Amino acid sequence: MPVRRLMQYITAAVVAAMVLAGCSGSGGAAPVVVGEAKRGGSVTVAEVNAFSSFNPYSAGGNTDINSKIGYITHSGFYYLDDGARVVRNEKFGRYEKVSDQPLKVRYTVNEGVKWSDGEAIDAGDLLLGWAAGSGYFDDADLTAGTGTKYFSVASDTSGLAGTVFPEIGGDGRSITLEYAIPYADWEVAFDVGLPAHVIAAKSGLNDEEDLVDLLRDSPRGNAEEPAVNAPLKRVSDFWNSGFDSAGLPDDPAMYLSSGPYIVRDIVPEVSMKLVRNRDYVWGQEPWLDEINVRFTGAVPAAVDALRNGQADIISPQPSAGTEELFAGLAGQGTTVERYSQSGYDHLDLRFSGPFADEDVREAFLKAVPRQAIVDAVVGDLLPDAKPLDSHVFLPAQPKYNDTVKNNGSSDYAEVDIDAAKALLKGATPTVRILYNRDNPNRARAFSMIRDSAALAGFQVIDAGLGSADWARALGGEGYDAALLGWIGTAAGVSRIPQIFRTGAGSNFNGFSDGDADKAMEQLAGTADLARQDELLAEIDKQIWESAYGLPLYQTIGTTAFNARVTGVKTSSGPLGVWWNVWDWRLA
Repeated sequence: MPVRRLMQYITAAVVAAMVLAGCSGSGGAAPVVVGEAKRGGSVTVAEVNAFSSFNPYSAGGNTDINSKIGYITHSGFYYLDDGARVVRNEKFGRYEKVSDQPLKVRYTVNEGVKWSDGEAIDAGDLLLGWAAGSGYFDDADLTAGTGTKYFSVASDTSGLAGTVFPEIGGDGRSITLEYAIPYADWEVAFDVGLPAHVIAAKSGLNDEEDLVDLLRDSPRGNAEEPAVNAPLKRVSDFWNSGFDSAGLPDDPAMYLSSGPYIVRDIVPEVSMKLVRNRDYVWGQEPWLDEINVRFTGAVPAAVDALRNGQADIISPQPSAGTEELFAGLAGQGTTVERYSQSGYDHLDLRFSGPFADEDVREAFLKAVPRQAIVDAVVGDLLPDAKPLDSHVFLPAQPKYNDTVKNNGSSDYAEVDIDAAKALLKGATPTVRILYNRDNPNRARAFSMIRDSAALAGFQVIDAGLGSADWARALGGEGYDAALLGWIGTAAGVSRIPQIFRTGAGSNFNGFSDGDADKAMEQLAGTADLARQDELLAEIDKQIWESAYGLPLYQTIGTTAFNARVTGVKTSSGPLGVWWNVWDWRLA
């Protein structure tokens, strides 16, 4: 897999670095399509998971399908291509480093760039995106349980947290960020998020100008002197969950677009229709008039949809035993591609309940049959597939082999029921595992873990939920361990603190290690790749030593598309085939 790094931002305009992969509403009149006569037509894409939120930046909305839809309905200063290279979108705007010491970066939106309701994208939108992504106003003390965390953002806030309050440009379309210390990932640290004028109205403010004034007048959060900012809390509460919806909201303001497509209709858990944004000229202009998405819920259903002409493109995550499902497709004029994703499935233990005791965590991990899970899930999809032995590197990366020799993963190379029993000392802990029971790979892993852990004395309970609900339960109190997956791109290193830093947005299990936090702080401040690798290896070792959990296997992707459509090109990152949606066209 040709990636230098494991993961980071898809694009900050869509979602954070790491992504977790009835009745219809009425969205009003469909936009009139304009452009070249050769443009037009529609394609259908089958996706396994169902849509649940128009805010893919939040911890609760940060799922693969929400991110894909967010990507094609939003635009920003840059995007990442299939090689994780940053491609600046100067039709949208520009960003430039204006100073090295201190590090200052100015972002300016071009004139004429607007939301689909006609409102300009301006400094207020930029300021709100910074407020959400920086944690600037938070005064929460996680140890003491005091204070407030306002915006529940999925991405890591440690980079933008090093900035002072932005300088707003006199043109009303720009802001300048000033970093107190160097930040390695500054080029992918920030982009436009949600519409500020909508959030202002929905949180009880008169207009966007009031929201800008509120942010400007609110003090920086201080955990030593916490004080609830009620108006800001109303803004952040709406940002956190106000855009969550499995169907099409009655108010079109809730699904505004700034990208090439606009959501037109949704049948919850079944399908979604997107139509071309007729006003969109500030980025790559798409060929297709319409894209339909079918939520199949399972790999076989996706393959059947392609075979039966109900879908033109599918890109599901296969598992052992599904090989024959794809075998006959190529003979029907269908292109089939298999690739290693820049992602992995893993088992995480919460540092509370039965797993507050490190001995119990170690005992449980020693009972997990990792190789058997790999055989059952990956099977022959990869030759000689082995369990993943690093929390921060993938096997194709240069530092992987050296790191796994010394990180402590060898302590869990084999199932050791006797050692697990010795650590439990006769105890029989009950463990609730959360996972997406609609995902056959996770369901199979759960059953194998349950049966093996029972031999050591654990009572394992299924806390699984369906595809629309399980991600929202992460970070809650209803489970003790979780089976999930991360997938990202290769730009930057902020993916690591996003998951493992104390209090981070995607740190769902409460992991906290002072030495690891210090190493992650250094990681964010160095652009030297060799030093980054050293710090990543150090962090990896600290995670293993804490009995945090287990990486299980690198995930495999498959893309298949029929002869009707061309321009499809797969990325190993979280967007998969969607990263160049503007190139899709009818053959």
